Amino acid sequence: MSLNDDEIERYARHLMLAEVGGVGQRRLKAARIAVVGVGGVGGPAAMDLAAAGVGALRLIDPDAVSLSNLQRQVQFATADVGRSKVAAAAERLVALNPHVTIEPRREALTPETAEGLLHGCDVVIDGTDDFEVRRAVNAVCLSLDVPLVSGAIGRWGGQVGVFTGRPCWACLVPAAPPEAETCARVGVIGALAGVVGSLSALEAVKLIAGAGEPLTGRLLVFDGLTGTARTVRIAADPHCQVCGA
Repeated sequence: MSLNDDEIERYARHLMLAEVGGVGQRRLKAARIAVVGVGGVGGPAAMDLAAAGVGALRLIDPDAVSLSNLQRQVQFATADVGRSKVAAAAERLVALNPHVTIEPRREALTPETAEGLLHGCDVVIDGTDDFEVRRAVNAVCLSLDVPLVSGAIGRWGGQVGVFTGRPCWACLVPAAPPEAETCARVGVIGALAGVVGSLSALEAVKLIAGAGEPLTGRLLVFDGLTGTARTVRIAADPHCQVCGA
């Protein structure tokens, strides 16, 4: 898959990087990435991926834009309130990069629909705050052998991990917390969404381009209040109900 003159100029800073170059950029152009949840994490991730030249982005989200989203979901404008998130985001992404194909899917991802929604994707980014959705995404990514980039935020902190086989996401979160700390329940500082969204996009780019060391089997934990980050290794759970023996 070749790059035209417009793409060569657009992605010039990528092409200069030894870890990306022409080969990596063509891999990005040939890739399809699913973004599950086009909100605080998924929205900024999708914008970064469109700017990076990913060939196709599949946006999966059943919700409409609400006024409270705009504090952190910078892919939307005030005029988008009430509109489908995937439709509004698709317009923004095409305006950013017309070379990217956007595949909006305004439907809920469930255990029954997950395989159909994620089939044919090279990487999946999960930025939702729903345990059951995350569990379904993890199970299907494992069965389809598709790398999963998982990003989450809450209050002043966030985390990003990459899962390819074992350990899987369910090894990290085997059961739903009794009091799930969603953004609606505990709040979140707006700029944190961009940080974790961009880190999620960065991991996806590394996976596709074959650059550096993705966070495979590791979790990057970011503390916005202290401005610190640490990386911890995730152990495979031999009793995991999803990937265990």
